[in-house]
Amino acid sequence: MKTLIKNGTIITSEGEYRADILVDGERIAAIGTGFTADQVVDASGRYIFAGGVDQHTHFNFQFGTAVVRGFETSAAALVGGTTTVVDFANQEIGRSIADSIQDYRNQKIDGVTSCDYALHGVVFTPDDPTIAEIPRLPEIGVSTLKLFMAYKGHPYHCDDEALFRALCASRDAGVTIMVHAENADVIDVLQQDLLTQGRTEPYSHALSRPPVVEHEATQRAILLAEAANAPLFVVHVTCKEAMEAVRSAYQRGLDIYGETCAHYLVLDRELLAKPNFEGAKYVCSPPLRTEEHRNVLWEAIDKNWLVCVSSDHCGFDYGQQKHLGVGDFTKIPNGTPSMENRLAILWTYGVEQGRISRSRMVDLFSTTPAKINGIFPQKGMLSVGSDADIVIFDPTYRGVITAQGSLQGVDYSPFEGMEQIGRAETVLLRGNIMVHNGNLVGETGKGKFIPGKPFGMSYQRRTANQKEE
Repeated sequence: MKTLIKNGTIITSEGEYRADILVDGERIAAIGTGFTADQVVDASGRYIFAGGVDQHTHFNFQFGTAVVRGFETSAAALVGGTTTVVDFANQEIGRSIADSIQDYRNQKIDGVTSCDYALHGVVFTPDDPTIAEIPRLPEIGVSTLKLFMAYKGHPYHCDDEALFRALCASRDAGVTIMVHAENADVIDVLQQDLLTQGRTEPYSHALSRPPVVEHEATQRAILLAEAANAPLFVVHVTCKEAMEAVRSAYQRGLDIYGETCAHYLVLDRELLAKPNFEGAKYVCSPPLRTEEHRNVLWEAIDKNWLVCVSSDHCGFDYGQQKHLGVGDFTKIPNGTPSMENRLAILWTYGVEQGRISRSRMVDLFSTTPAKINGIFPQKGMLSVGSDADIVIFDPTYRGVITAQGSLQGVDYSPFEGMEQIGRAETVLLRGNIMVHNGNLVGETGKGKFIPGKPFGMSYQRRTANQKEE
């Protein structure tokens, strides 16, 4: 069946123009005027852009005994204008990354997910067989691999040797190494000092992870990448100093990039001080920062010093799971549920307040994350031959963000009560209308795996150089 989207304004990462879009089956068949189709969607007064690519989600994460909500909640991404997520697939201890990923797909994703998905690997056992496996990951459609520099004592903590060896192994295979950059040793000492002082409340989480621990680890990871002559991607950058380290490395000619996340752009550290343990809702790592850092992050995403905005979605309940940390802030499950709200935050507090342009928003939300993860131009772009993942956006909508009615399956929202301007009114996933009038209407569980091609970071460097020229 052919679908025609007409009378709207198309926004790309390069600019805006008026045109109609003809969809034939799962792909975009033509962009222009004068088309006919079986089904017509009138987008008068609406903006049209590529479905979002959220390159940082956790549907398979455990913190202590708490386990996040899984892909059965992925329809929330569609309602928020995200048509593809790139999830972190954890290596099972004692098993290969490839086998772990295949089991994850078979047991928890395929036939369950409502949006399309790609995957990052995550190293849990950085031994010789794991390092040797890295160059072969593109054979299974995985071109990105994450290592945790934080969380001392946890099975997924990786030391400098592991990171350096992974960087060396990844370089020629086009696999991008991603890092969670915080100094695990300093955090461990600060945590123990605070607990000894009787500082067990959620606010101590922020005190135990000051900006300097993120800055130091970011700079160290950059130097290790430089020594290995390998690309590096720093996830969830939260502070001025870490951003400047990423910016400086890129300006020196290194393939070093970073992202930030929606909650770091709008939420303040003082939320962790809310009484009656409510501050636990806002415990994530790295922690929320102050207004000074938020202002710098907005400037960074506007000027392409940080190249995309993700959600770092992590679906832990407040009522039970977050309360595992009562009396010991180190046991509060880290993470915030936010994949449904990423577009709302970028538009309401970015575009509407003049911090970023509409085209820049599309680049941060869709285009660049697709490039970095090797799924561009199939995803992240409105072009002939690309998947018909399309958002028809109503800029006149006014509402309030609440947990009630959210499809994320979690009992709270970190953005509760915040104003929302605009919404994804209609969302197409591979040509199928999944959201209409802001509500889920399509058949769930039909999402597909999108293999990531290698050397996505090289693609990003070439694109950035072309823009600068």
